[in-house]
Amino acid sequence: MAVMHITKSNFETEVMQSEKLVLVDFWAAWCGPCQMLLPIIDEVAEEAGNVKVCKVNVDEEPELAAQYNVMTIPTLVLIKNGAVLKTTTGVRPKTEILKMLNI
Repeated sequence: MAVMHITKSNFETEVMQSEKLVLVDFWAAWCGPCQMLLPIIDEVAEEAGNVKVCKVNVDEEPELAAQYNVMTIPTLVLIKNGAVLKTTTGVRPKTEILKMLNI
């Protein structure tokens, strides 16, 4: 499944009301570590069919970043049924992200 880009307008429907586990990557185009994480997130999205993988650009959606207390990017937030299960910051290897998803 491809990575879905999230904005304020589709966040409620795509993330909070999702029946699937949702991995949200808070990132920015100017962030070097975010760019390093990009191909890993794309691979996770392809391999983790039971998880919806989404990206939130913190420059375009500062309210969403503030709502999840994102102070450092990249930040990965795992959400199920509207509740935050786990949060990590910084670049993580694919194996660690997959483990976070219990795959």
